[in-house]
Amino acid sequence: MEQGPTTASAVAAELALSGPAVRRHLDALIADGEAEVRDASRRGPRGRGRPARHYLLTDAGRTRFGHGYDDLAVAALRYLAEYGGEAAVRGFARSRVKNLLGQGAEQVAAAHGRDARADALADVLTSRGYAAQAREAGSGVQLCQHHCPVAHVAAEFPVLCEAETQAFAELLGTHVQRLATIARGDSACTTHVPLEAPDVQRGYTTTTTNSTGTSLRGRQSE
Repeated sequence: MEQGPTTASAVAAELALSGPAVRRHLDALIADGEAEVRDASRRGPRGRGRPARHYLLTDAGRTRFGHGYDDLAVAALRYLAEYGGEAAVRGFARSRVKNLLGQGAEQVAAAHGRDARADALADVLTSRGYAAQAREAGSGVQLCQHHCPVAHVAAEFPVLCEAETQAFAELLGTHVQRLATIARGDSACTTHVPLEAPDVQRGYTTTTTNSTGTSLRGRQSE
């Protein structure tokens, strides 16, 4: 990363390794999508032999060195909260969930039956990187998200989780209860979806259990 595109021989000299050993490591990085190779550009007359090959990191390889996206997002939301107020933060949270689901919301709405909609929602969330699954649990379905790309940000701004829960309730047509979140330190984000409750036509109710075990209910009109 520090030297930019470089040859295998340059890497071998830097690490005091043989050329074949370095190439094996480079091939492994390429196979994992963390590095790529390109022919070096020639500035002078073309000589004999194959052009030198330069190796460089891909975006996936650069993530090994860390990034500050979470910190930047937290700083941006703090600024929005300070100068725009709580309403602005909530508006952002709702907009984010809408953009996250995108056309997937239509797939969920088109499914027949609440359990089928829960399965469709899990598929949409998985395609967005949330590793979600819907499984039967008593008289309902538990929607489990085993990964949360914004958990660090949601830990300080739980409104992100609240907006997500409200969007689930609207798509599924029933009140839902968020039982656990990764942002709060749980192993997964778990949402209970009852199957026997009547469908909600004009609005939806969400229930979120906070860290003290108290159930918080809210209603949103369509």
